[in-house]
Amino acid sequence: MTIPFEPIVLGNKINIHLILEYLAFFLGFRYYLYLRKNTTDTISTTHRLSIILGAAIGAFLGSRIIGFLENPIVPVNSIAFLKLLNTKTIMGGLFGGLLGVEWSKKIINEKQSSGDLFVFPIIIGIFIGRIGCFLSGTNEFTYGKETSFFLGMNLGDGIKRHPIALYELFFLIMLFLFLLQLKRQQLKNGLLFQYFMILYFLFRFFIEFLKPNLFYVLNLSSIQIVCMLCLVYYYKTILIFFKNAS
Repeated sequence: MTIPFEPIVLGNKINIHLILEYLAFFLGFRYYLYLRKNTTDTISTTHRLSIILGAAIGAFLGSRIIGFLENPIVPVNSIAFLKLLNTKTIMGGLFGGLLGVEWSKKIINEKQSSGDLFVFPIIIGIFIGRIGCFLSGTNEFTYGKETSFFLGMNLGDGIKRHPIALYELFFLIMLFLFLLQLKRQQLKNGLLFQYFMILYFLFRFFIEFLKPNLFYVLNLSSIQIVCMLCLVYYYKTILIFFKNAS
């Protein structure tokens, strides 16, 4: 198999990344429904649907805005504009979804933490999506810088690069198992989601140094700035964690 992996079916080239992206949404949502069915949810169905809607709107806007800021170029024609609308990043989606949830909860006056049920479905969804990113090679901007490191791979342009998507797949497996272990310790409601966000955004902050980003603000990429905003958002949780650990 060569990378990018572009299978031909009935004479048509298949976008494997797009297929796996849709599969990630489908399986992630089905897994969420399974967990909710087998969990005592303190949030009513109506409020839960409002929260999901807020998350979806926030994720859509956040993913596009941060995707644009990764390489802010003003579109000069309709094709460039459509390409711009399709530019997205999971980091903007997660942080935008977080803000969308908080906004919707204020509107419906919901006080309960709502994120824990989403943690493992989100990880599953990201994992499946990252397989698509890896198989797409340099067709997707999830590849790393040129390297002589032994894990370096030719991702489609003849250059040995860091396979960042593979690094993330390994991290997601470890994160899933770690959070699963934490869940068995009966954490305070909402804390599992906060730990997920902190650990994933911290990982993405450092892995960004291995990407050949083109646009920087204060020597940081747009994704790294979003990561810092997320860590600041959860600064109380981080301080409490280190206080209890000491």
